[in-house]
Amino acid sequence: MGPKNNLLEEFFVFGTTKLHICILNANEFYKNIMNFQKIKNIIFDLGDVIINIDFMLTFKAFEEVSPYTLDETINLFEKHKIYDVVERGGMNHAEFADFLKNIFKLELSDEEILKRWSALLLDIPKERIDLIQELQQKYRIFVLSNTSSPHIVDVNEILQKATGVQDLKDLCEKAYYSYDIAMRKPDAEIYEYVLKDSNLKAEETLFLDDNSDNIVGAQKLGIHTILVQKPTCITEYLKDA
Repeated sequence: MGPKNNLLEEFFVFGTTKLHICILNANEFYKNIMNFQKIKNIIFDLGDVIINIDFMLTFKAFEEVSPYTLDETINLFEKHKIYDVVERGGMNHAEFADFLKNIFKLELSDEEILKRWSALLLDIPKERIDLIQELQQKYRIFVLSNTSSPHIVDVNEILQKATGVQDLKDLCEKAYYSYDIAMRKPDAEIYEYVLKDSNLKAEETLFLDDNSDNIVGAQKLGIHTILVQKPTCITEYLKDA
């Protein structure tokens, strides 16, 4: 769930055709270009696609307890490539907490570190889960997320409280988490892995993500894509699916 760049335009990529359109006109234009007839598989990103997130809340959570300003905190996240390192896995929760303590010069409990790490996680609107469950009747559904083990633990807790669903894996045929497979979007290898592992054809697969780099990475392999941009959410993008 690494931070994304802010965009002034919304990108819809279907097959090898990429259209750049103003956000103000995106929803109306979108209705006329999306064709689901050839789609058999739908892959969902997690952050700001299924669950709402705000990276600034995590930056502020660490700034509050560290000797650094907010700008310095954000710079440390970037300098140490914290999201890239953590989301590729290889650390248990204690090692992960120590990793962050060393960077931010903190003397907090592991529990407090993990709580601040997950500050970015907000709500999961029930209508999004209802939609995914409905789509399960017609499509093969998957989740593909750059994420960390602590985040998934907390996301599942939010999911259960909001909808009664115990685990994200109950919403899909398979959930692919970057920390589990030591690969990360937008690298081609992670898309190739998912396609091969679940025996998917790119031309029959639709991928929804909120990060333009991830969209381009999938599009290069011939996967149909939709860049999810607030305030529009998946219930609007997929209402005709």
